[in-house]
Amino acid sequence: MDHADIVIVGTGHGGAQAAIALRQHGFTGSIAMIGRESEPPYERPPLSKEYLAGEKPFERIYLRPPQFWADKDIALRLRTSVVAVDPQMHEIVLSDESRMGYGKLIWAAGGDPRRLSCPGADLAGVHSVRNKADVDRMIAELEAGAKRAVVVGGGYIGLEAAAVLRKLGCEVTVVEALPRVLARVAGEELSRFYEDEHRQQGVEVLLDATVDRIEGDGRKVTGVGLEGGAVVPADLVVVGIGIVPSVGPLIGAGAAGANGVDVDEFCRTSIDDIYAIGDCAAHANAWAGGAVIRLESVQNANDMANTAAKSICGDPQPYKAVPWFWSNQYDLRLQTVGLSLDHDETVLRGDPGERKFSIVYLKEGRVIALDCVNATKDYAQGRRVVEAGIKPDREALADTEISLKALL
Repeated sequence: MDHADIVIVGTGHGGAQAAIALRQHGFTGSIAMIGRESEPPYERPPLSKEYLAGEKPFERIYLRPPQFWADKDIALRLRTSVVAVDPQMHEIVLSDESRMGYGKLIWAAGGDPRRLSCPGADLAGVHSVRNKADVDRMIAELEAGAKRAVVVGGGYIGLEAAAVLRKLGCEVTVVEALPRVLARVAGEELSRFYEDEHRQQGVEVLLDATVDRIEGDGRKVTGVGLEGGAVVPADLVVVGIGIVPSVGPLIGAGAAGANGVDVDEFCRTSIDDIYAIGDCAAHANAWAGGAVIRLESVQNANDMANTAAKSICGDPQPYKAVPWFWSNQYDLRLQTVGLSLDHDETVLRGDPGERKFSIVYLKEGRVIALDCVNATKDYAQGRRVVEAGIKPDREALADTEISLKALL
């Protein structure tokens, strides 16, 4: 049986950063990373953008050069998944039925794409955007002549994919079950701006539209059937409707959790010597009013990785990072800082018509988040405003001649 002082499950952003941070903080014991994919750790955000568009070769999205891991004495065990955890024996069971012992375990397995549950969802031509293999299959179909694309889901992933597919010359339809795109992550003003932008770029955006079935010729997708009977023709379907946290083995081992696995402020699960980080880790977030949430972002994965590494190395510091996110669509760069959950007021800075503006979210008068479109200065200064929790004058907040840092 193999053994490592630290076993990290998952080779995405969180898992990779955990290994890097352990070495940076002086950990000299053995580290092993276990991942389902065949590639060393790589960036995920470019998959739905530059990589799909053919603007960035895969070699340029490695998180570190492949040789880095060996140089840092970090073992990679790829094409392998964890099927069970035995906390009493401090062992994990791998997909090849072998066992591996651990001193401490960091669970950074992320999540699996949520699948459509309707008839035809398993037809060829129906894709998720979660890893390189997913996007490689899409690229192959585009190169083979696919021209009509339907994107199911109007979140960041879906809209980014829609923008790239449109840029590649596809006819694109976005199907969103809710009354607006980005409904779970942004206010209505930003949603309407992006709906208008995509429509101006030639994308058909269908709201309050539910997928009833995927139609095909017995082998490959030919269309997306909606409730009510309408069918949108499709050569290719991209499904971006969220993820299901990959925590089955941990929950099966007795870890607390419902939507993901629960962790404390040091990213520790309820099982001794097991940490969880990233997309799958449910935590009480100070920027969400203490609500227990999961954050699906590179920032969260990296910051949680650093928190876990410091704790393991004897320098425990609670996780309290301000959340931030970004999304590139067409020539629009959206940068978000804070969480707009439960906001009760918004203030607009700038003019959406000029494609450079910010939406400031307030709750009980305090700034809790900003969505900044092509407004990098607002984003950079907005972080300090969110951290300070100030209650600014509304006219000053809306005046782009007044910098946000001046309001501090």
